[in-house]
Amino acid sequence: MPGAWLVLPTFNEAENIEPIVRAALPHLASTGLPHRILVVDDNSPDGTGAIADRLAGEIAEVEVLHRDRKEGIGPAYLAGFDRAMAEGADLLLEMDSDFSHDPADLPRLIAAAEDADLVLGSRYVPGGGVTDWGLVRRFVSRGGSLYAKLLLGIPVNDLTGGFKCFRRSVLEHLDLSGVGTDGYGFQIEMTYRTIKAGYRVTEVPILFRDRRVGESKMSARIAVEAFWKVPALRFRVRS
Repeated sequence: MPGAWLVLPTFNEAENIEPIVRAALPHLASTGLPHRILVVDDNSPDGTGAIADRLAGEIAEVEVLHRDRKEGIGPAYLAGFDRAMAEGADLLLEMDSDFSHDPADLPRLIAAAEDADLVLGSRYVPGGGVTDWGLVRRFVSRGGSLYAKLLLGIPVNDLTGGFKCFRRSVLEHLDLSGVGTDGYGFQIEMTYRTIKAGYRVTEVPILFRDRRVGESKMSARIAVEAFWKVPALRFRVRS
């Protein structure tokens, strides 16, 4: 189905998945575009996948993609993109499933995609911000974005964020089989590849909140991976 597809990767989000799906649907509908929510579940042991299946049975705009094991957010998003594009998606959105990103901002990202190929929900532009985080996490996120921005030489302020809207043409053009990062690194790499390919990228201010319930999937390993893989992007990614 053409229109806007929201891809929600999940692992142990049983407490969040139904509320986030039901919260996002009316905001997607308000755009007037055909829309779908695709839950990509990595075989969550807490039953997230079963809840998503129930929602898909109740709501026509919800689909579920089950994966055999947890491989990280990067592979989950790529699998979701493949599925959505195979079914005709025009716009593909990323959003955390734990209410860190406000579903009410979805129409703003979709509207901005009229004049851009990739829209980033940005914490680090005027009007954006972060609440509920301690100093260490703020430093890691803001510092990681600044580190990547300076090292890669690109004019983007929030490179580690995961609230995005891609035009289909971008993902069709990029060599997604060559993406080799996860977590922060995945978000940095996808934006960098988009810019190097000559596409238009814009940032829309958002307010980021800490998750309501459940445990964060971010880890020291993911942060360290981003730190050492970012320099390699300059050599691996060609325009």
